[in-house]
Amino acid sequence: MLKPLAFRVRPVTLKDIIGQDHLVGEKGFLTNSVKRKLPLSMILYGPPGTGKTTIAMCYANDLGIPYIKLNAVASNKKDLEDAINKAKLNPPYLLIIDEVHRINKDKQDILLPYIEDGTICLVGATTANPYISINKAIRSRCHLLEVKKLEEFCILFGLKMAISSPNGLDNKIDIDEESLKFIAKTSNGDMRFALNYLEVLSLTFNEEKIDLEKVKSITKVSNIQMDKNEDDHYNAVSALQKSIRGSDVDAALYYLARLCAANDLESIARRLVITAYEDIGLANPNACLRTKIAIDVAREVGFPEAVIPLSDAVIDLALSPKSKAGANSIYKALDCVNKMPLDVLDYLKYTPVNTLEIDKYPYDRPDLWNKIQYLPELIKNETFYEPSNNSQYEKVLNENYKKLKQIVRSSNLRKLKSSK
Repeated sequence: MLKPLAFRVRPVTLKDIIGQDHLVGEKGFLTNSVKRKLPLSMILYGPPGTGKTTIAMCYANDLGIPYIKLNAVASNKKDLEDAINKAKLNPPYLLIIDEVHRINKDKQDILLPYIEDGTICLVGATTANPYISINKAIRSRCHLLEVKKLEEFCILFGLKMAISSPNGLDNKIDIDEESLKFIAKTSNGDMRFALNYLEVLSLTFNEEKIDLEKVKSITKVSNIQMDKNEDDHYNAVSALQKSIRGSDVDAALYYLARLCAANDLESIARRLVITAYEDIGLANPNACLRTKIAIDVAREVGFPEAVIPLSDAVIDLALSPKSKAGANSIYKALDCVNKMPLDVLDYLKYTPVNTLEIDKYPYDRPDLWNKIQYLPELIKNETFYEPSNNSQYEKVLNENYKKLKQIVRSSNLRKLKSSK
């Protein structure tokens, strides 16, 4: 049985890779690694269809070392153990793991020692941002390499190669330049999407001249996958948060839809949680909790149904009262910490040394707790909390804050304890 076109024309060596000159060009990172015969562990991250897994296999081929390909979701613990046992017999082995951001802790614990001693060179492939989604233990042992969205001229070149290749369509398709350019543009940097489109056309219009009208007649929508590491992705994520902050529910839903259409659940989840706590926060704490629940449900059901709880969360956040009190206050405190790191007061330390009992923190005197000075002496009168009054809940908090600020706090615990 004939394999799909994208599989048949898949590159075998790094020189066959289209684009990605920063990795596979004459002075590319992977090219230099191969020249020095130095296998390295790495995470290849970028949008779908840009050749991450293909690059990994070509890298192994050029190094002349065997590789094993697994999927972090579909492969179980035994698959990983089998791969490690093979690697032990003839190290080094290249272990390619698709969707590496989904590798669980059990698998990581098995894998890490063998990455450490060089038995295995891990090449993980992911569409997720590795700085957010990849566990630190894995990330610290790997080079992080971006695989960029392909430019239109690269896609066009790849389509022409697939048409002429004996392993591809072997010049058995007649399609004009305008049509190929349309496919390249529609693919939005995804070579696999473009090749699949071309294959559908070759099967549908066998032995017919293919023009732009025929191309557009195929039920194939524009590939709106957004590169998680390029402007399209960051702009959509940024616009989602700003629309929620500005209480424009229609705009917020539009940008949510763009991210949902790209199946970018991880970015949506992270941005909504951050937005909930940064921009809504104390004005509506329950909305923050509801957002987390909605994200959990979205992850459980997956796309396409995930759009429903996500939509509820976005509407809830956009129409909620807003408060940046929490974010502003902690950033002010962080600024102070960075400028003036001060020691903790002796009676607040976990195990105070050379402190008399009468000068220690009074665990048994709750009546004194709100009279004690907690800030270091140099900044004892500093305020970090920046209150806002955007909801009834915040007004209650702020009334309590005003009352507490009227209390004169003391670092003389001995005197406090003796007072009635």
